[in-house]
Amino acid sequence: QVQFVESGGGLVHPGGSLRLSCAPSGFTFSDYIMKWYRQAPGKEREWVASISSTGSSTNYADFVKGRFTISRDNAKQMLYLQMNSLKPEDTAVYYCKAGSWGWGQGTQVTVSS
Repeated sequence: QVQFVESGGGLVHPGGSLRLSCAPSGFTFSDYIMKWYRQAPGKEREWVASISSTGSSTNYADFVKGRFTISRDNAKQMLYLQMNSLKPEDTAVYYCKAGSWGWGQGTQVTVSS
């Protein structure tokens, strides 16, 4: 059974930082491209960042480029998203994803003063 367990969210002031973690299970982690998505209240889920199976290649949505960093540890089977210079518009539930499997519960990130 494939599962995605996201953690690390919370309440942070604008300009602050958070590091999200994702612990997937049920598939061979090192074989898959991993992605982060987010869904803000009242909006559709949107892609945030991707990382290749080896971690050698990353891609970012324009709205997080230069502020967020996606990384992975294949030995630990963990995915991360380092978020810096957070803005109120980054407020959303963040999800990790691989393949065509379903979604986890996500982790809430709230950026507010």
